[in-house]
Amino acid sequence: MTALKKVKKSVRGHKTVDGAGVHLVRVLGVSTVKDFDPFLMLDSFDSENPEDYIKGFPFHPHRGIETITYLIHGEMEHRDSLGNKGVIGNGESQWMTAGSGIMHQEMPVASPRMLGVQIWLNLPKDSKMTHPVYFDITKDMIPSVKEPFGEVKVISGNYDGTDGVKPKNIQATLLDFLVEPGKSVTIPTIPKENVFVFLIEGDAIINGDTYDEKTAVLFHDEGDAIEIHATKHKPARFIFFEGKPLREDVAWGGPIVMNTEEELRQTFLELENGTFIKHNARE
Repeated sequence: MTALKKVKKSVRGHKTVDGAGVHLVRVLGVSTVKDFDPFLMLDSFDSENPEDYIKGFPFHPHRGIETITYLIHGEMEHRDSLGNKGVIGNGESQWMTAGSGIMHQEMPVASPRMLGVQIWLNLPKDSKMTHPVYFDITKDMIPSVKEPFGEVKVISGNYDGTDGVKPKNIQATLLDFLVEPGKSVTIPTIPKENVFVFLIEGDAIINGDTYDEKTAVLFHDEGDAIEIHATKHKPARFIFFEGKPLREDVAWGGPIVMNTEEELRQTFLELENGTFIKHNARE
């Protein structure tokens, strides 16, 4: 018999401005690190006004993390200081391992609608200084599974025998669910991994309680599945996240996430003296 997990915590996103003037909804951040480990930050983009986002995120550094950008609608150009560049389009993703350090920029392109998320994944202590790697996940690499309740797009990990991409470091599962009005889905979970969903579009009913759009809902360890119901009047679209917690110390300073304050201090010193880049991202 399936034992459903209970809700441990919910976090409603708040509007903020980041980068060079990008209006977004910040959901996870410094205050949620312990509960949502290994997921650090989650930002949501949802706008039909290009002025909200076209100023983008000019060149900035990252170290010690992976950044995952997933666009349901929209287009985003990216490039780094070493000459790598590309475009993320509708239904596509990019999984970037910053590792030892990279300078990059992300510039959204004016579109009828920009809808998507960026997630930061922590890297374990022994992988903080790994080689930077770009992993572009094109639409043909994200299989779609049609279900009686709606549809599932498998970005990474596995859904009912259908595999998405295999990440190079943290083996996190990311699934994009669309549940039609009045219908529901039961999702099996992996023991001892942190599980949460982000309601990117539409409200949802979980264990009898209604949660608003742009809310992250974290589940307790006990149980082997979660169940999500769409309301009767609107589909529920949510991203399912699952990952094994690292349970390591986190020292977070802006775009840099290390394990100690001394490592942070050293990183910012390297940024000042020009020794920040350790590896070529193409290696």
